[in-house]
Amino acid sequence: MVASLRLPSLTSLLFPATTRYPAALRRSLCLRNRPASGFATAPSGTASPETKSEVGRLPRSDQAVTPRSQDFNAWYLDVIASAELADYGPVRGTMVIRPYGYAIWEAIQDYLNVKFKETGHSNMYFPQFIPYSFIEKEASHVEGFSPELALVTVGGGNELEEKLVVRPTSETIVNHMFTQWIHSYRDLPLMINQWANVTRWEMRTKPFIRTLEFLWQEGHTAHATPEEAEKEAKQMIEIYTRFAFEETAIPVIAGRKSKMETFAGADTTYTIEAMMGDRKALQAGTSHNLGQNFSRAFGTQFQDENGERQHVWQTSWAVSTRFVGGIIMTHGDDTGLMLPPKIAPIQVVIVPIWKKDSEKTEVLNAASSVKEVLQTAGVRVKLDDTTERTAGWKFNFWEMKGVPIRIEIGPRDVSNNSVVVSRRDIPGKAGKVFGISMEPSTLVAYVKEKLDEIQSSLLEKAISFRDSNIVDVNSYEELKAAISSGKWARGPWSASDSDEQRVKEETGATIRCFPFEQTLGSKTCLMTGNPAEEVAIFAKSY
Repeated sequence: MVASLRLPSLTSLLFPATTRYPAALRRSLCLRNRPASGFATAPSGTASPETKSEVGRLPRSDQAVTPRSQDFNAWYLDVIASAELADYGPVRGTMVIRPYGYAIWEAIQDYLNVKFKETGHSNMYFPQFIPYSFIEKEASHVEGFSPELALVTVGGGNELEEKLVVRPTSETIVNHMFTQWIHSYRDLPLMINQWANVTRWEMRTKPFIRTLEFLWQEGHTAHATPEEAEKEAKQMIEIYTRFAFEETAIPVIAGRKSKMETFAGADTTYTIEAMMGDRKALQAGTSHNLGQNFSRAFGTQFQDENGERQHVWQTSWAVSTRFVGGIIMTHGDDTGLMLPPKIAPIQVVIVPIWKKDSEKTEVLNAASSVKEVLQTAGVRVKLDDTTERTAGWKFNFWEMKGVPIRIEIGPRDVSNNSVVVSRRDIPGKAGKVFGISMEPSTLVAYVKEKLDEIQSSLLEKAISFRDSNIVDVNSYEELKAAISSGKWARGPWSASDSDEQRVKEETGATIRCFPFEQTLGSKTCLMTGNPAEEVAIFAKSY
């Protein structure tokens, strides 16, 4: 059975090609020139004819990384390729997540799954295909998503009676099923989550950040009162905030979206906004209070304790593989990826070093023993005992992959019953410590202490970078100056939607959020001069 996709017109998908700059620096392991990258060089959704060519593909993993300060976008694509996180799919705008990249996503899943279940949510799964009539039921929802929809119109060689939407999000099909499951107040709250793929026909794509298909979790809940729904929406954005800070060392700013930036079909959208290394904002997670918009559209009702029929109050919330891109762009450097230990698939890599065959056995035995000690203590550790590459090549390779700690063991270390420990976040000799005892309790305590230090150091560095790039403004001219210098602008705001649109058109910046943490005292809107109750954060974004 074959289903065909009827897609938006190709003319609506065309966009300018971008040019990649060649790498300025090369390591000894880099042998060939990097081909041009093509993630944004052709219409999304067109099959690439160069199936055996490197044209339009990410650079190979054995090639140099463009310096971050020279070309941030080229650096980002180089890191994804060299750290073996992802590659291009055969359809433009899609990506293949490689095992190392998927392991980071699994770490995200592992943390959030526990938190979801602790707060009373259950995992389940909804179909990928959604009747188009479902999308049409909620007016603002269909208006917001229509440009991004992929539609199935033929199945099994026959024209379908009703076209199907390939899941862009699941509020509509969830409500269809909630209507069948919810009858009484005793059925509430109903709180579920699904881990799934999503398709949105993006015009401009960037791996992990914006692709035609991506992975995410989406939670959906139904409640008897608006107060319960509001509490749920805020609870989930708080879980995302803690995850960002504690696990990924990304100091997000949590807050409420403006009316213009609110999710299509929601009353209120809460968000966590992260500052990337190029100072652009990344919307890293959202939680929506849907009110009764979808329950009224779908007739999702329950009988309350007084016997009256009421529409349920709902929420939805999600984070996606976009978080992986956020980790790359927050912590990476010219060497490559830099992973916070809590989210790193490999926390420690052991590199044994020997020159003579007579030294090999004792060095490998010692390295295996160290691996077993750390593994038993719960550390995610890898022993690189391959013989095809030099120790120097391995150092470069594992630094590129962002492994937080490297342990080196040579013949002299074996004789001294010690190891050399290098930190990824402190380059060169400053991050290297000699003579750490192999005695299990000493080694385990030292490694765990350093992993905690690296986690804290990355967060502190990111906070410092964020705070030094947010400018407090009190006029539109000051806002424009801040944005033009590449910074975020924070200032009092009570202006209209048209004023907000003007800011977007004239500066390229949008209101990222009204932060939950607000300054006290009277305020004056930076645009109108009228009283303002809140400050807003403006920034250019992904």
